[in-house]
Amino acid sequence: MTASILTVDDSPSLRMAIRIALTGAGYAVTEAGDGSEGLEKALATPFDMIVTDLNMPVMDGLTMIRELRKAPSMSGVPIIFLTTESDDAMKQQAKAAGATGWLVKPFVAEQLVKIARKVLGR
Repeated sequence: MTASILTVDDSPSLRMAIRIALTGAGYAVTEAGDGSEGLEKALATPFDMIVTDLNMPVMDGLTMIRELRKAPSMSGVPIIFLTTESDDAMKQQAKAAGATGWLVKPFVAEQLVKIARKVLGR
């Protein structure tokens, strides 16, 4: 069965780049344009992994992760931050909120696929 991944980013071009990388590796990808939309989609549909930006309008990625981790169904779902931020303090906040990993933009498609394969085991 194909793993399903939710990508959450306010940049349509970045969502497209993520979608191309992940669908090319055989994953099914659903997109959301901000943390609020991502939260709504993640709670309505089960996903095997979530890739989210940090800085977005309406709801940022950190708040979305905190909200997702409150739902028992989301406790084991890997969440990868894909952001321009590389500050150690921010990484600690993300980890404390429940992020599984961190990838800095601009990203290399192969690197994102490698992380997906590692956390999904496929």
